[in-house]
Amino acid sequence: MTSKPTSAQVAAVCSSPRHGFSKQQQPSIRLLTGRGVEGDAHCGETVQHLYLKRRNPLAPNLMQVHLFQQELLDDLAGSGFHLEPGQFGENITTRDIDLLHLPLGTQLRLGADAVVELTGLRTPCKKIEDFRAGLLKQVALRDEKKIVQARAGVMAIVVQGGIIAPGAAITATLPCGPVRPMQMI
Repeated sequence: MTSKPTSAQVAAVCSSPRHGFSKQQQPSIRLLTGRGVEGDAHCGETVQHLYLKRRNPLAPNLMQVHLFQQELLDDLAGSGFHLEPGQFGENITTRDIDLLHLPLGTQLRLGADAVVELTGLRTPCKKIEDFRAGLLKQVALRDEKKIVQARAGVMAIVVQGGIIAPGAAITATLPCGPVRPMQMI
């Protein structure tokens, strides 16, 4: 693995004990190894996403942590969708790192201790449209046949736990071997 130096940082951290679209900003969150964000509805070793849990309750939880770029929130604001960190359902809002184009398996060190590993792109779904009419078209760019670009953030698992807060530095470590782009999960 090779580290990629960045000036990236955590812009906001969010969690919610209930399943719902948005999460509330917090002064800090604790990441639990192999589980996710302590106290968050999606925390667990097995899948906690309600739809996926109904289909296969014993599936591993590849969506322990949802990360979203502040730059995407800024871009959405330019299109008339003014969202605060956490309103898109993310646990961690980042700044100055292009999450969507990192390869599968990239590890992000968040602050001094926490490490997450990217598992895939968040699949844009109907709940996005239910939250704000027209928002789904902004994050699921499509042609007549398929989704061309998913811009709904990335999902990760917690490799090493720790407490993170806004302002924490982010360091990306790229995986060894062939580069595999992230797919929607």
